[in-house]
Amino acid sequence: MLLAAPQGELEYAVAGVGRPVTIFAHGLGGSIGQTRPLASGVPGSRAFLHFRGHGASFRPRSAPSYADLAADLAAVADHVDATRALGVSMGAAALLHLATAEPDRFDRLVFVLPAVIDELRSEPVRRRLAQLQAAIATGATEEFVREEIPPQARETGAGQEYIRSRAATLATLGDAVAATASAVAVPDRTLLGKVGAPSLVIGAVGDPLHDVAVAEELAGLLPAARLHVFPDAGFVWTRRAELRSLIGGFLS
Repeated sequence: MLLAAPQGELEYAVAGVGRPVTIFAHGLGGSIGQTRPLASGVPGSRAFLHFRGHGASFRPRSAPSYADLAADLAAVADHVDATRALGVSMGAAALLHLATAEPDRFDRLVFVLPAVIDELRSEPVRRRLAQLQAAIATGATEEFVREEIPPQARETGAGQEYIRSRAATLATLGDAVAATASAVAVPDRTLLGKVGAPSLVIGAVGDPLHDVAVAEELAGLLPAARLHVFPDAGFVWTRRAELRSLIGGFLS
């Protein structure tokens, strides 16, 4: 479905019925399909969006800011009357931006692999982003994406689809990747003190694009946050049942 938002048309989908309504926001180069598995244990209705530049949503003329992405998230959340929200990576940053601007909007929040708060990403993460830019420029995006998932998942049907879909989207987002290295989610971390909704922060050890220290910091800054750190970066593939139980239990 397409929502005629003020900023442009945004693609979204809704599964399930009833309340509560939880909205799920994907990461850079991600998709509705990639966030659906995170919603399998969540009660009520589950809404999913494609940020601008993704899926069938409108194509922006320049790389969007987190304020722009927060506006996309707010537009779809308003349309479906969402009271809870989950964001992955870029989606987590957009959700953080929205939550600090409107602290009472959501009554439960989940941040999966948060990458940035109010300080620039670490030097190793910026180097990894530069490698992604180079892969996009040279047409090697699929090879880059293959490295993101565990070896045992790369040749499965789900793994192949993930590689193809994410690589194809990232190939169109070179400007956004470049902008990511110098973007922060919020201007001042003290703003997080206003976000009183119970929150779940999920990090992972060894993820080259998402420092676990950021997840730890975020959980410490949010007044009512719980932190869960997975021991490996491929947990979405290797510990999917545990992840679904974690998110479903928190949102139930």
